[in-house]
Amino acid sequence: MESHIEKQNEDALQKSFKEMISTLPKGNCWGCFEDLCQYQGFWFFSTFLQGALSAQQQFQAQPTDIILCSSPRTGTAWLKSLTFATITRTLYDDSTTPLLSKMPHDVVPFMEFDHAQFSTNRHLGIPLLATHLPYSLLPRSIIDSGCKLIYICRDPKDTFVSLYHFAARYSKSQNTQPIQLDEAFELFYEGVSPYGPYWDHVLGYWKASLEHPDKLMFLKYEELVEDTVLYIKKIAEYMGYPFSSEEQQQWVSENIVKMCSFENLSGLEVNKTGRHREGQGNLGLENNIYFRKGKPGDWKNYLTTEMAQRLDHRTMQKLSGSGLSL
Repeated sequence: MESHIEKQNEDALQKSFKEMISTLPKGNCWGCFEDLCQYQGFWFFSTFLQGALSAQQQFQAQPTDIILCSSPRTGTAWLKSLTFATITRTLYDDSTTPLLSKMPHDVVPFMEFDHAQFSTNRHLGIPLLATHLPYSLLPRSIIDSGCKLIYICRDPKDTFVSLYHFAARYSKSQNTQPIQLDEAFELFYEGVSPYGPYWDHVLGYWKASLEHPDKLMFLKYEELVEDTVLYIKKIAEYMGYPFSSEEQQQWVSENIVKMCSFENLSGLEVNKTGRHREGQGNLGLENNIYFRKGKPGDWKNYLTTEMAQRLDHRTMQKLSGSGLSL
């Protein structure tokens, strides 16, 4: 009886979210499956926003949780694989890790979607969870629990190019017309992008990291690429899973970095031919869409000098006085 009432309450809650979302300002969908809508200063696909509102109401963070936070296309899958491999290194070895048979987004669940899956992971002793939510929209329980957050950001020019290619590849997979680069650029520049404006997303976490450096680790994708072994040691220490001197002698951190490299992950069969969110309608995607190049500076192959200068100027404007540079 109680479960029936709970389901009724849940259905009523979701209905109220949908009704509220239907009243929000709408923006260009980037050629994806539904319009973006604006909520509390940020742009979301309505499916993701509904999940976020549910999480705000229902997600209960534990003090031991580790939340991986990011804007889309800034290194999320890589950070998931590095942290997962680090935390589970005593449970699995190079030949048994789930990263060989599942893509990173299936190994570390997203809070906006996968509460149930996360509960299962918790029972297995894996405290990792991910979110694309801005800091200001995180569920209160995350802040109150004192759990640890790790945020990764990236040069806005590379972030835009990666986001554009992701949207275009998604459109092609759905046999719809992809958005043009120029149109996508203007949208990104104006802040109308998934979970954007990008700069506001980054600044929210940057300011929180200055206020709570023991609870929020702030990473730059380019620095992680530059010296991944150094940073994975810092990340392991921060998460409470430091590498022992014996592990360091056995090159454990180096082996994790090698296993989680872009070349290795993108070459795995599951990431070449598998599908993510199979059976979830428009959310179902081929895994290979998530793996493109992973190279800093790739924007030079796509943006004109004027586009790059405009984005750099916008970045300087937005970050002015914050102490952060991208």
